[in-house]
Amino acid sequence: MRKLWIVFLAGLFLTLGACQPKEVELTPEQAKQVAEEAYIFAFPMLDNYKMMFAQAIFEGSPAYDAPFNTLKNKAILLGPEYTTIVRPNNDTFYSIIWLDLRGEPVVLSVPAITDNRYYSFQLIDLYTHNFDYIGTRSTGFGAGNYIIAGPGWKGEVPEGVAKVIPTEGNFAVALGRTQVFGPDDVENAVSVQQGYKAQLLSEYLGQEPPAAPAPLDFPVYSPEKVKTAEFIGYLNFLLGQLEPHPSEEALLEKFAGIGIGPDRPFDVEKIDPEIKKAIEEGIAGAMEKIEAKTLELGERHNGWMQITGVFGTREAMQGKYLVRAAAAYFGLWGNTLEEAFYPETSLDADGEALDGSKHKYVLHFEADEIPPVKAFWSLSMYKLPEQLFIENEINRYVISSATEGLRYEEDGSLNVYIQKETPGGEMTSNWLPAHDGPFSLQARLYWPEPAQLNPLYTMPAVNKAE
Repeated sequence: MRKLWIVFLAGLFLTLGACQPKEVELTPEQAKQVAEEAYIFAFPMLDNYKMMFAQAIFEGSPAYDAPFNTLKNKAILLGPEYTTIVRPNNDTFYSIIWLDLRGEPVVLSVPAITDNRYYSFQLIDLYTHNFDYIGTRSTGFGAGNYIIAGPGWKGEVPEGVAKVIPTEGNFAVALGRTQVFGPDDVENAVSVQQGYKAQLLSEYLGQEPPAAPAPLDFPVYSPEKVKTAEFIGYLNFLLGQLEPHPSEEALLEKFAGIGIGPDRPFDVEKIDPEIKKAIEEGIAGAMEKIEAKTLELGERHNGWMQITGVFGTREAMQGKYLVRAAAAYFGLWGNTLEEAFYPETSLDADGEALDGSKHKYVLHFEADEIPPVKAFWSLSMYKLPEQLFIENEINRYVISSATEGLRYEEDGSLNVYIQKETPGGEMTSNWLPAHDGPFSLQARLYWPEPAQLNPLYTMPAVNKAE
């Protein structure tokens, strides 16, 4: 019996051993290659975590907005005094809520929109996929309640809930945009924002909340550490907050060779110095590829850079890890093409740099060239290299389809005058004040007409004024 028991235990230990992840010793060259691929995979997640830490976790951050599951409305039209983020938006008010879905879902409620005002809540997961939208394009102008649920939630859908929106992770962010028709419309836009509401599901139902999830030890975000082998510790934490996708099992198994895995302990001091050096060489190689890819995210037509297919759902972005990383490097949290797209140019029709100190310009739209949108379009001007608004005598930082007094020609065409001094007379209504130096133009097309997405609508070239 004793021999049989020993044989049984030996077999059991062998079986258990077979179930454990195998430690694979990599050569420095192999570690470098794995690290490069892993860093490209991780880059948008790390950038996203930076924002989560700054806006919802670290109260001492100048960017801190509110704790998890608390909706924050920002009723500010950004102007030249705003220098925190490049290429600020003067079209919409923002709202934001970071969601902690570990304990229970969150119900996001929106009011009825009665004035054709565009609004949207862009739902972004830990991978930076746009996993869904709530808003005029996706859910209409009616009032509604929407459940946003983390992985594994199997509760019943309560009466009055229009839709359950699942996500792959315990954390997500909802970024809201509310159209402002102009400075005189601020109170109306604020009223719409005040109709947004976020509640835990138990609060929505008027029930006792479930047991609170265990406290999490969020790693302190360090811009220096995420550029070194210590990025692995951040990635392991984030992977522990996600439901691994079946399509990425083989990828994560490969990454395990350098210590990557959900909630896997990581101590940079315990890495062989040669392997650590190889990992950081892999990171450098990854950044070279990411930066190079940003130059390939779109194509120029009539001088305008058209960027498509770089933000979207998991299905749309599946396997496009380098594209996803380059898109995050270029600009985190970009909209899905169907929601909005943003042509940009710093060149005129002759291929020369736009410069308000040298020329006056006109952007002419034939009647059939007016930006095709169901919501609205706008055009912003930013001084270079700062990529910020400029002060001007009429306090105009954007011209759009909602600009009061915008004047169209009798044939339906439209001229936008882009120069540092007023064109005078009737033309002033169509004047976008320009920087007295190099500048860039950014168009924003909200809810573009679906028929104009393939092939993608192209803005007309910017011409020097005669």
